[in-house]
Amino acid sequence: MRALNAGGTVRITSQADPKGEAFVARKAQAVLEGKAGIVAGSLRRKATMCHLDAKSRQKVDECARYLQNKAPYLDYPKALASGWPIATGVIEGACAHLVKDRFDVTGARWSVKGAEAILKLRAVRANGDWPEYFEFHLTQEHLRVHESCYADGVIPEAAR
Repeated sequence: MRALNAGGTVRITSQADPKGEAFVARKAQAVLEGKAGIVAGSLRRKATMCHLDAKSRQKVDECARYLQNKAPYLDYPKALASGWPIATGVIEGACAHLVKDRFDVTGARWSVKGAEAILKLRAVRANGDWPEYFEFHLTQEHLRVHESCYADGVIPEAAR
């Protein structure tokens, strides 16, 4: 991983490098504080000050462009204050578990209505709510199939 150290020079670091970790932590903290646009500008300035060639600068510019373009959506202070999840890993993991594992099958064809029904059932199961949901489902099915067919919803004794 490329990182700019405190002296402003570019060096290859590993994730275990304390200087690289500290640099990334400072930038990540600033983004979490709602300063994505400022971080984008500081990354570009640092790359310019370090006289990076075009190839070395490519990832810095890509990161800065992402932060700049997505700044309106990176309102982490609001998200954190609202208790919303902000970790993309959590979201991507949920998508992979609920969606990709079921729908990303060669040759599979899904209608929107059918796919939505399956996703809802997978979410209920993944959340551990299956027993409560199934009891609710059986009650609703009984109402729909049986009670709704009789006057005032009263099923005659002979039909039970």
